[in-house]
Amino acid sequence: MNYYLNQFAFQFYPYIAVAVLLIGSWARYDKAMYSWRTGSSQLLSDRGMRIGSNCFHIGILAILGGHLVGLLTPHGVYEHFITSSQKQLLAMVVGGLFGALCFIGIVILLVRRLTNARVRATGNFGDVLVLVLLFAQLCLGMYSIRISAGHMDGSVMVMLAEWAQHIVTFRAGAADYVEGVHWVYKLHIFLGLTLFLIAPFTRLVHVWSIPISYLWRPYQVVRRRQATLRYGPRE
Repeated sequence: MNYYLNQFAFQFYPYIAVAVLLIGSWARYDKAMYSWRTGSSQLLSDRGMRIGSNCFHIGILAILGGHLVGLLTPHGVYEHFITSSQKQLLAMVVGGLFGALCFIGIVILLVRRLTNARVRATGNFGDVLVLVLLFAQLCLGMYSIRISAGHMDGSVMVMLAEWAQHIVTFRAGAADYVEGVHWVYKLHIFLGLTLFLIAPFTRLVHVWSIPISYLWRPYQVVRRRQATLRYGPRE
């Protein structure tokens, strides 16, 4: 890859994507609050929705959590407990399992979106675009496991982690860490940043509304039993 293109893609583009994500999400919430939703189509057709959505969300949340911990944890923190090669093997196994689960879910959702007439009629181009990009991103991630199997020393994982940590700490030289890695890692990073970029303009914006309160909220009360009226003695 050209040096200047590499610098733009992996030194400056991450900040552009995150800035658009934050500012765009704020602007959408402020100007179009009622569009801040997933646009669920479950009422139109429940076929495949439950299993597809559950598999996708469980898989993607586990993968995102693994990426955050794996990339942003400094090497000096975990080197006393696990080696770089062991960490890479763990990431490949766990990522492969949850990646497969997520793959099943997104295939079901994508086929449902494209083949169900009612769902397709009420959707828009952005809905399909998001699913296609997520599908492509997942395929790149799964393919990167195969590439990683060719170098089990963990050196590439350390370089990718150094890139991420340089970006979040606003340090120069981040792009140098990924300049020589396999193209699949570069494309995986670039497409991930692009998903951040488009999130405020698509249904992906709902990732900000994590329903944590669902863990402790009471069951929905549709109708309360009316309290019995008590009459005191007549005067």
